[in-house]
Amino acid sequence: MEGIVVKSTGSWFAVRTKSGDIIKSKLKGKFRIKGIKTTNPVAVGDGVRISMGADGTTGLITEILPRHNHIIRKSTNLSKSSHIIAANIDLALLVVSLREPKTTMGFINRFLVSAEAYHIPASIVFNKIDIYDGQDFINLDEIENIYMSAGYKCFRTSVLTKENINLIKMEMQDKTNLFSGISGVGKSALINAIEPGLTLKTGQISSYHLKGKHTTTFPEMHPLSFGGYIIDTPGIREFGLVNFRKEEIAERFPEMRRFMHQCQFNNCTHIHEPNCAVKEAVANGDIHLSRYNSYLKIYNDDYLEKEEWEWE
Repeated sequence: MEGIVVKSTGSWFAVRTKSGDIIKSKLKGKFRIKGIKTTNPVAVGDGVRISMGADGTTGLITEILPRHNHIIRKSTNLSKSSHIIAANIDLALLVVSLREPKTTMGFINRFLVSAEAYHIPASIVFNKIDIYDGQDFINLDEIENIYMSAGYKCFRTSVLTKENINLIKMEMQDKTNLFSGISGVGKSALINAIEPGLTLKTGQISSYHLKGKHTTTFPEMHPLSFGGYIIDTPGIREFGLVNFRKEEIAERFPEMRRFMHQCQFNNCTHIHEPNCAVKEAVANGDIHLSRYNSYLKIYNDDYLEKEEWEWE
């Protein structure tokens, strides 16, 4: 039988068959996907083939069907390994907040760079706008302008006031949507507002650290009543990049990609070379300085510094 992995707990997988049945399954033997060293060869969203076990109730995953994309991040425990967050994604929605807790632009940029690398369209959802003050909205206007200028769609949402919930639903309709973000940004509450029947567990923010508490334990895919699916993922503190070569990083910034082929040198790093179209675009304001600085940090591996990895 063929099916889709809708939940992964590490050792067991829930597979939804074409008939709609959910079969608790495990891997038959070891799998390696194109030599990628990952902690989880099978991810939520994967199409798989299964056979029924001897007990007639549990399944054995015998084959992983080809993926059209996937997104991975550095494993937090095994520095040389990576973790597949999800596979076969039509849209990645990164839920962020400017307050309680604050999502750093470094985190946003690393997520977007990974989405670009794996050919996944991404949008940014600025949640919890009901708690923003005047200065927050000034900051939000500037941040939105940075990312919209780069080519990303941005949304402002509030679960409390239901602002733009219908707009998000229109964007998600008939797609497989990945929801991601650091813990505490209101991801589960936002999903509940989008699809009330799910009633996902929501958490509170630590009043001492203003950091979120994990409420989603394992990645899980849910059907949407208005068409499509949503993949809810556990909140993450950090987003480490893996399998990147320095020379390809500029390609993962859409606004840099528009100019980089006009540089004098084909192997331009956009750092020290003369007649660099990217540096000229930065000087002219066509590429925002904060995004260029983020490119430099990633290029120089400075993004691994502790303070950039933790919440601010």
